[in-house]
Amino acid sequence: MMNEPSNQPKFLYLTTVGWKTGKKHRIEIWFVKHNEKYFVISECGKNAHWIRNIGYNPKITFSIDGITFDGIARIVNRNKESELTALVSELMNEKYKWNQELIVELKPLSFGNH
Repeated sequence: MMNEPSNQPKFLYLTTVGWKTGKKHRIEIWFVKHNEKYFVISECGKNAHWIRNIGYNPKITFSIDGITFDGIARIVNRNKESELTALVSELMNEKYKWNQELIVELKPLSFGNH
């Protein structure tokens, strides 16, 4: 498995819409990229507020290095997508030496804008 370039940004900024408040909720989170999609891991699993927000509204925005993407988020099903889970876990472990908990896929709907 090839490592991402060392100049690769360490964080992305994910914005979800609060399922109770309707307000935007922004977090800074580690990520990896694979096949034009981005993957993040929720350390708190399904209890994280941003995961609950995605459950109600999967439309998201996220930015990397000042480039903003509109996208759709979904939770990766470890049981049905074991190959993808293993690959993302390996990429996260290579980049951050950590890969535990719930994997979420961020799929850009368009290439960088804003």
